[in-house]
Amino acid sequence: MKIESRLAQIGSVQEPVTGAVSYPIYQSTAFRHPRLGESTGFDYARTKSPTRTVLEQAAAELESGDAGFACSSGMAALQTIFALFKQGDHLIVSLDLYGGTYRLLERIMSRFGVTVSYVDTNDIQEMANVARPETRAILIETPTNPLMMITDLAAVCNWAKEQGYLTIVDNTLLTPYYQRPLELGADIVIHSATKYLGGHNDVLAGLIVTKGEALSQEMAILHNSIGAVLGPQDSWLLMRGMKTLALRMERHQYNATRLAEYLLAHDAIEEVYYPALKHHPGHEVQNRQSSGNTGIFSFRLKDARYVEPVLRHIRLIAFAESLGGVESLMTYPAVQTHADIPEEIRRRVGVDDRLLRFSVGIEHVEDLIADLAHALEEARLEIAAQ
Repeated sequence: MKIESRLAQIGSVQEPVTGAVSYPIYQSTAFRHPRLGESTGFDYARTKSPTRTVLEQAAAELESGDAGFACSSGMAALQTIFALFKQGDHLIVSLDLYGGTYRLLERIMSRFGVTVSYVDTNDIQEMANVARPETRAILIETPTNPLMMITDLAAVCNWAKEQGYLTIVDNTLLTPYYQRPLELGADIVIHSATKYLGGHNDVLAGLIVTKGEALSQEMAILHNSIGAVLGPQDSWLLMRGMKTLALRMERHQYNATRLAEYLLAHDAIEEVYYPALKHHPGHEVQNRQSSGNTGIFSFRLKDARYVEPVLRHIRLIAFAESLGGVESLMTYPAVQTHADIPEEIRRRVGVDDRLLRFSVGIEHVEDLIADLAHALEEARLEIAAQ
């Protein structure tokens, strides 16, 4: 079946007793054993839970993987993956990185002796320059957050395999509806499922999908041992959100493209970072490896004085962190999502005091354009009056 049908049917045929098309929430943490030495397949909810299992199977199937693991947040999923590595191991990581991932690597994993080099992962020569004998993996965001840098996944995955490195891809922004990194050679895919997969700003979750039997078995041990697993209620909410993923992603993409084009032509805007725009670096690579575009983009104002009044005057769009929900949100990365990244690194990649990130929702696009136009005009008037 096409992915739209598979998404809509998540959990609809897995309940054999009642035939419920919405898979039940099994709240139990303990499960009876038929007799000594026998199990129903469920023993304790941290190890395996019916509702979570249906979600994990759906995630693995959608990403063309061998096993899925649902975690209590995107950061919990990252921590579970990082437990693959030991003292002295070295990672190569995307330069334009989500601030929470940077914080976890620099403040937590560094305590355990894991070191990191941050590079443009689309530059294989640069990665080769920083590689060490103790390098174990490459962690890629594509598109990156917030500057939408694109990595050629097939090229990097092929190079990584030649070196014996794992390739881990954060697929949060495109989801399996538009991009499936495991099909391009990646070993692990991670999602902050709080974002587009959940889609409604009402569930905190992370997903891991692995390729290969040995890696999947190792991840299962880590998932169970660390225990940052997703509860049954949140597993059900996430499955419910994923059923409408195809419809939502198409609307997110349409609205984001219209808004990016509007801002690109606005005289208060210096640059718009969105892979659907033909001038965007990596536009052709994005079109080759993905079937569509995300609903998030960033834009740089010509004057930093616009930032505060724009955020104050938006009305339909909320000034709030996060992304990927049906509601439009605007974020100021320099002081919110990327505040933990040192200023010199932020400025080197372009996360400065004039950059705003826009997670475009599914509202009517004309209402969103009107809201932006109003906020930008009010900001212009205030600055002119100063």
